[in-house]
Amino acid sequence: MKKTSPLKKRRISNQPRAPLLKKSPEHAPLPPELLRWQCDTRSLGISSSAEVTPSDDIIGQDRALRALKLGLDMHGSGYNIYVAGDSGTGRTTTVKHLLEQYKEKPAELKDHCLLYNFAEPNQPSAVSLPAGQGRALCEDMRNLLTDLLRDIPAMFESHRFQQARKSTLAVFQERQKLVMTNLERKVRDHGFEMVNIQVGNTVRPDVVPVIDGKPVSMNDVENAVHGGQLTPQQQEDIRRSFAELQDDMSVAFRELRTIDRKTRESLQELEERYLLPLIDEELSALRQKYSHPRLEEYFSGLRKDISKDFSKFQLREKSETDESDAFIEFQVNVLVGNSQSSTVPIIIETNPKYSNLFGSIDREQTANGTWYTDFMHVKCGSLLRADGGYLVLNALDTLLEPGVWYDLKRTLRTHQYTIHPIESLYGGIAGTTIKPEPFDLNVKVVFIGDMEIYYLLYFRDEDFKKIFKVRADFDYEMPKNKETIDNYINFVAMVAKNEHLLPFTADSLAQVIEFGVRLAGHKEKISTRFTTIADVIRESHYWAAQEHAREVQAKHVNKAIEEREFRLKLSEEKLQEMILQNSIMIATEGAVVGQVNGLSVYDVGEYAFGKPSRITAKISLGRSGVINIEREAELSGPTHNKGVAILSGFLSSRFAQNKPLVMNASIAFEQSYGGVDGDSASSTEVYAILSALSGIPLRQDIAVTGSVNQKGEIQPIGGVNIKIEGFYDVCKARGLSGTQGVIIPTQNIPDLMLREDVVAAVKERKFHVYAISHVDEGIEILTGMKAGVQNSNDIFEPGTINDRVDKRLNQYAKEWKKFEG
Repeated sequence: MKKTSPLKKRRISNQPRAPLLKKSPEHAPLPPELLRWQCDTRSLGISSSAEVTPSDDIIGQDRALRALKLGLDMHGSGYNIYVAGDSGTGRTTTVKHLLEQYKEKPAELKDHCLLYNFAEPNQPSAVSLPAGQGRALCEDMRNLLTDLLRDIPAMFESHRFQQARKSTLAVFQERQKLVMTNLERKVRDHGFEMVNIQVGNTVRPDVVPVIDGKPVSMNDVENAVHGGQLTPQQQEDIRRSFAELQDDMSVAFRELRTIDRKTRESLQELEERYLLPLIDEELSALRQKYSHPRLEEYFSGLRKDISKDFSKFQLREKSETDESDAFIEFQVNVLVGNSQSSTVPIIIETNPKYSNLFGSIDREQTANGTWYTDFMHVKCGSLLRADGGYLVLNALDTLLEPGVWYDLKRTLRTHQYTIHPIESLYGGIAGTTIKPEPFDLNVKVVFIGDMEIYYLLYFRDEDFKKIFKVRADFDYEMPKNKETIDNYINFVAMVAKNEHLLPFTADSLAQVIEFGVRLAGHKEKISTRFTTIADVIRESHYWAAQEHAREVQAKHVNKAIEEREFRLKLSEEKLQEMILQNSIMIATEGAVVGQVNGLSVYDVGEYAFGKPSRITAKISLGRSGVINIEREAELSGPTHNKGVAILSGFLSSRFAQNKPLVMNASIAFEQSYGGVDGDSASSTEVYAILSALSGIPLRQDIAVTGSVNQKGEIQPIGGVNIKIEGFYDVCKARGLSGTQGVIIPTQNIPDLMLREDVVAAVKERKFHVYAISHVDEGIEILTGMKAGVQNSNDIFEPGTINDRVDKRLNQYAKEWKKFEG
């Protein structure tokens, strides 16, 4: 063991002692009345919701209502509406309510039809008629076909037509007979005879020579020459005559074909002469009834098509299937018929699949296995049904459906509605395809989504801002005043009436209102998340009904809120259990150097809660500055990284004006194995570092939250209520000591809406809430020692925390200089 010399002993004993630390001034906690706003039941002016006349007015969304009314009334291109806001703020309900006011507004509606296109059968003609004319045209075309199927066969069978037909046929038959007679005579004169020869499956006429009164083939003539029956000269004469007759026969048959063609033409002219007046009479009545250029074109094409073949109208077996196949040109596909409606169409599409929005083209499989379709298999979607009115869509549902967004953009940009086969999105299947002509479209789309989707589309899609020019923002809160409180009471009365619930007493109404204020997170605000409020109203009725109560009382509302939280707080209870078992180490008494309780928010989706987290700091000599262990482990989010950088700036501005900041200060969220983000723990980390540098322990019975800027000022944070309650629950489970509490930013005082049990504990001085505006106030509460101010020479008041820190850093600077030297 190495001994120490007396001289050294004397030097040590002669060193001046550090001055005693000065006590800090007392910091008073917040009074209980600042921790929660309570609704005075007397101010409500009623004793029960049954006394209130229910109202279905939209509450607290004046900005959104003004935007919606503008968008619904504007008729310019691109004035479609994007309704933005959080779920549960009444976006869909408000849109439905407003559209109900437009429902009875008169409108010029149209019937949208597809007709057979005689020029391009695979491109059915799109025709839009005044409301009611589509169905009428369909019926008139059916009647026209029925009349033609009756009248044309009757005309064919009439005596006058039959006589004219016989006369026409007789003329041409006589000419054919004359041609054949002349040909046969010439054949006989040359010693030949006409015969029919079998060639494959057909029979054709031919000429053969006659020898000894018998028709023979040309081969037999050759054999007769060899047999001496004919001379070579006779054979040559036969061959010459055969060739000449072949030419004559070709001329004759050509003439017969000409006669046959003229016969058909004459018969066609005869049929047109007798039947077209009948058809023109029918079509003339339709032309007068339907004055439309596209129908005029259709009727002309129909007339021409009918005159091509009258025979298909001859008497046949009655069959709807046969008629639909043979006479498809007479059919009308009424995609949208508004004969029974005269008001603005309003369609809320809850399932925006491609076929539901843009329609479909169905197919049928034929007997031979091929696929077949025609324009009668075309079906329209909700976009066309909403023509002249409004279509409401959910943004997320629409964007998730393949192909829907791009075609929706195109439709709204071009005002043209086109029906495609849905198979075209996936490569299609083999078979006949058709492409209907587009319809002119005038529809206003209301898109309901959140702000995240809005910004995604606005910045990533150039077309979005051109076709959705109106944004209606739904707020999640509104000012708390007499008017909005009355609106809340009216809302409770409306839900109770519409759903046949028990009436609410004044004290239960006050609890609902206080729940709305707590949900908003600010004493001067009240929540507009009416979906959640309505759920609490219904569940309060349930618990009242369980007790067979005649009215819903305050205890039933509290029970509903408690049960609602209980259903969702399994994760919180598991974490609380781990803290109480010391699996997660959280101290709630004593004092430790470089260790402080921060407050974290755990968000599990529908439910969020607060719990304390141990934050520690360790210091050493070095030049690394503040080391964020979470960042080194890639568990720190960008906002937390920024908070750590800001506290480094604060330390440098306060303690490094006359010396370099020579230290390594590692800070960590102990037992944190997930990501950490947010800057609300930056003040907590400052306290841990100051404690580690000064050697002064920090109280563990106080938890801290609040962000800090480079000036050391404390800034407000979010989730203040659940953070306080989270630490309170841990302290209560271990036993309240009377000294425990939480430090929060002063700016968060208006946000305080603590649970009633926490407020009761504060009233009994078992728990405390401190509000501060600067780091120095927080360090004094945590240590009980004075923070100390800095004079003009950058020297801190002796016997203070900052003086201790400054001297420690001075020592580090000297040691580092000595080390480098």
